[in-house]
Amino acid sequence: MLEFRYDTQLLIEGKGLDEDAINDYIREHFEGDSLLAIGDEELIKIHFHTNEPWKILEYCASLGEIHDIVIEDMDRQSRGLQG
Repeated sequence: MLEFRYDTQLLIEGKGLDEDAINDYIREHFEGDSLLAIGDEELIKIHFHTNEPWKILEYCASLGEIHDIVIEDMDRQSRGLQG
């Protein structure tokens, strides 16, 4: 079984976004790995493996509009199952 089950990906659209601050906040406040927080002041792409994707969604929604949300169950994928 994987340590972190859900591959969580989304875009944050807003004003004055800071990829370094977002990266640091996620690392300090959420358990997970494989974090990418890249972009500019108006659009940030998040990629994070976690067991609690709803917490990442809640945090990111506090920063701006979130969209293109994808949450994939990597444990299910590793067993060859779809969905």
